[in-house]
Amino acid sequence: MTQFTEKEKNFLASIEEARFATANKSTPHVKPVSFIFQDGSFYIATDYTTVTYKNIKKNPHAAITVDIYDPGKHRAVLAQGEVSIIEDGPEFKKIYAKFFDKFAWVRKDPWKEKEAPFLRLVPKHKTSWGLA
Repeated sequence: MTQFTEKEKNFLASIEEARFATANKSTPHVKPVSFIFQDGSFYIATDYTTVTYKNIKKNPHAAITVDIYDPGKHRAVLAQGEVSIIEDGPEFKKIYAKFFDKFAWVRKDPWKEKEAPFLRLVPKHKTSWGLA
């Protein structure tokens, strides 16, 4: 498992939005997402009808970039790895509770198991900058 430094973990905990990249066979797709970094993995909420979900079903490899751009002080974490889909069960409930606590949009429009999945990105490679 890829290890993250305490500075990287603290940075990831302080940010709510990231860019998540998936691809089908030939076309990349990048979109902003809300995420949680938990136990060394990134969790992203999605819907069954999204391009992201459809791409992951065909190609489980993805990347996420979490960053703050400030000229001369840019800070970021980039991770690449494999994605699994979480639709129900104890892991779904645990991650849903974290999303519910962190994001007002989840509390405003809640969902249940099998209504919308989470994607779990397990990093195989990562890099960061500006966090030394």
